[in-house]
Amino acid sequence: MANVVRAALVQATWTGDSASMVAKHEEHAREAARQGAKVIGFQEVFNAPYFCQVQEPEHYKWAEPVPDGPTVTRMQELARETGMVIVVPVFEVEQSGFYFNTAAVIDADGTYLGKYRKHHIPQVKGFWEKYYFKPGNLGWPVFDTAVGKVGVYICYDRHFPEGWRQLGLNGAQLVYNPSATSRGLSGYLWQLEQPAAAVANEYFIAAINRVGQEEYGDNDFYGTSYFVDPRGQFVGETASDKTEELVVRDLDFDVIEEVRQQWAFYRDRRPDAYEGLVQP
Repeated sequence: MANVVRAALVQATWTGDSASMVAKHEEHAREAARQGAKVIGFQEVFNAPYFCQVQEPEHYKWAEPVPDGPTVTRMQELARETGMVIVVPVFEVEQSGFYFNTAAVIDADGTYLGKYRKHHIPQVKGFWEKYYFKPGNLGWPVFDTAVGKVGVYICYDRHFPEGWRQLGLNGAQLVYNPSATSRGLSGYLWQLEQPAAAVANEYFIAAINRVGQEEYGDNDFYGTSYFVDPRGQFVGETASDKTEELVVRDLDFDVIEEVRQQWAFYRDRRPDAYEGLVQP
């Protein structure tokens, strides 16, 4: 019998306030559950605008503790209600002056399993993230969930192959990559990098992008979110480049083992020869 996981992701437009943004994602999650999904992930800092288009202290207001803040607590209730694993990207405050771009992972029974903090922090026009976030310091955890082993890599991280590989070495079967990336900046890379990472590391990737323009800048987030399999093939169509969308797809986790036996990339790794890769 095939080991098929029905998985979902949401690419969303900004509503104008956090309360309605969270409520909208709750409804998407309930619809995904009605369609039989067992795991869902949201976009980068899903309950806020992409405020990193500007550098203004007012935007620290979006930060909250993880897991004890209101959004993650509410998502734990939603996970219990729907019976789904939920990947919840938020702006985290750990203590005064310590802020991170974070994703909490919640199991299908509402248990908080842990969090990933974005490692690679951009500081370029329209993406002024170093103003807000410290680099992640929790490694590349893979969470043993009701649907299997789930990891997270966030937006700009995707340009760096080392974390993708570490997630694979840590046992990931499905990696969510919540993002906020703009039309013209990385459009052609969007459908190149994650499929290549899925092939190189032989697991499924859920690539999530925001969609539309928001109030704090000119970035035109182009959606086109998708699932990609360990052979680098899209699972179904990509989402729209202009409108909000819930994407639900069946992922056959048996393909992971098939590909790892066929291509044997993990067998043929040469970690003994890679020392130079970690030299400053």
